[in-house]
Parts: sequence; structure tokens; C-alpha cells
Amino acid sequence: MSGSAHNMRSVARLAAIQALYQMEVSGAGVEAVIREFADHRFDRGMEGDEATEGDTLASADEAFFAELVRGVVGAQREIDSAVVKRLAAGWRLERLDATVRAILRAGAFELAHRADVPTEVVIDEYVELAKSFFEGPEPGFVNGALDAVAQDVRPR
Repeated sequence: MSGSAHNMRSVARLAAIQALYQMEVSGAGVEAVIREFADHRFDRGMEGDEATEGDTLASADEAFFAELVRGVVGAQREIDSAVVKRLAAGWRLERLDATVRAILRAGAFELAHRADVPTEVVIDEYVELAKSFFEGPEPGFVNGALDAVAQDVRPR
């Protein structure tokens, strides 16, 4: 995958985390949120005008973004089960920060349903996303949780 395509996927993952978070806190439906991102967030500059070259908001792989968001929602019961299985005893998914939940759900979806993306790439991408949201222990937690999920859904 070229560097540009990789960057477009990284931006799509970030947007998917934002969309999943938005859906959880607002109760919005999947298609409405995907449409909102397509209409108002992608290919727009910082002030809502057309994006200029190099503007990261314009560089998302929109099809991949939509696949991630729809996939997480469609397989949420399976994904949540895979994540909960790897949480510490007594921990419930609801105890986690909503952003951490979104990161884990998207990462677990990719691990379970996107065999074309190497395990290390999936984990690294979502750990980096966690670092963009958190300065504390969350990135390490995401790393450990997704590594454990990968052991279950991608036997070596």
C-alpha cells in the first residue's frame, strides 16, 4: 500500500472512531452519521470550504471509513464479546471511556473481519489513535487488549 493510501486509511480510522463516539453519545443512526461525515467533514477545509492539497481532512478513504462504521455496528455484539472476554475480571465494557470503547471496537472489527490488514498494522494504528486522544495508560491498555483479541480471532 502506498504512503498516500496508508495515510488515507489512517484518517478514515480516526474519523470512524469519531463517528462511533458520536453515535454512542448522541444516539444517531449509522447511515445518518456516515452521511454527515461525507457531507460536512470530508473534503472540507478547516472553515468548511473546499480543502486544499495537504489538508488532512480531505485525505480520508471514505469507503473504508463507511465499511468500518457499518461493520462495527453490524457486528457489535460479536466484537463486544471478543473485547469483554479479554478485559480484567469484573470489568464491563461500559466502565471504559466511550472513546476507548470506540477504538477497541474498530480495532477488533478490523482484526476479525479484515484479514488483508496485518495484525501488527491494525494494533499499531489503533494504539497511535489512542495516543492522539490520551496521554495516560490508555494507549498501553488498547495495545494489550487488541493484542489479546488478535490471539483469539487470528490464531497464529
